Amino acid sequence: MNLLDTVIQGVLLGGLYALYAAGLSLIFGVMRLVNLAHGDFIVLIAFILLALSTSLGISLPYALLIAMPFVFALGWGLQRLILNRALSGDMLVPLLVTFGLSIIIQNGLLEVFSADSRRLSLGAIEVASVQILGISMGVIPLITFATAVLAIAALSFLFYQTPLGRILRATSDLPDIVQLMGVDPRKVFAIAMGISFVVIALAAFFMGVRANFDPSAGPARLLYAFEAVVIGGLGSLWGTLAGGIILGIAQTVGGAINPEWQTLAGHVVFLIVILLRPSGLFARGNGS
Repeated sequence: MNLLDTVIQGVLLGGLYALYAAGLSLIFGVMRLVNLAHGDFIVLIAFILLALSTSLGISLPYALLIAMPFVFALGWGLQRLILNRALSGDMLVPLLVTFGLSIIIQNGLLEVFSADSRRLSLGAIEVASVQILGISMGVIPLITFATAVLAIAALSFLFYQTPLGRILRATSDLPDIVQLMGVDPRKVFAIAMGISFVVIALAAFFMGVRANFDPSAGPARLLYAFEAVVIGGLGSLWGTLAGGIILGIAQTVGGAINPEWQTLAGHVVFLIVILLRPSGLFARGNGS
């Protein structure tokens, strides 16, 4: 086993997991909502990109650009019309609502697209690779990792350096106070969900290019996203990237030792972090 190559491949895989997790981390950080349908939204948008690309006869990057404003509107509308009604202070209500959305999405996709697995195609670039320091790295995994870093950097800048970010943070910490100042928390939460869906669209794009997907693929994506968020620390955007990288390295190292251990190794690392540091490695409460 070439340990350096295995670790680097794990880091690149972690970029994909970080994209899965970034939207989930943002929503939890703003409104303390655990979205059990998060993975299914990733799969749903992957099918939307597939339908746009095939029906309009355009390449996937153009389909992604066209879908972005509609995806934002989908997240905004979902929060305004459904999820805001579930934010009652009882954590069980949004869990049940998002679980119900998960079942609806899976069955709806099954009816429309059947149970066949699909894949998004980018042509020859999917198998292209480059040599860096004597190690072969796939072009798509490199682009995925770079996109994850840029997406998290953009979210961090938005959250901590812009007026909208100050409103998001204030609404998260003191929703009653911002209401007295004329800010409607429901509208703020809707904007946050719309932004989350834009990140989900990026995750769906790279998921569909790198792996087959079908209507039942959402829960596995949710699990990877949840583990990355918890390892990194709830509410920490850069911690989410670190969590994704740790999870990816654990899986590639486990898979290099024994192919049957790939997924198991990631779960074991997740459990170890939970036991030793329940708040995550870079939780906001710990100064991250």
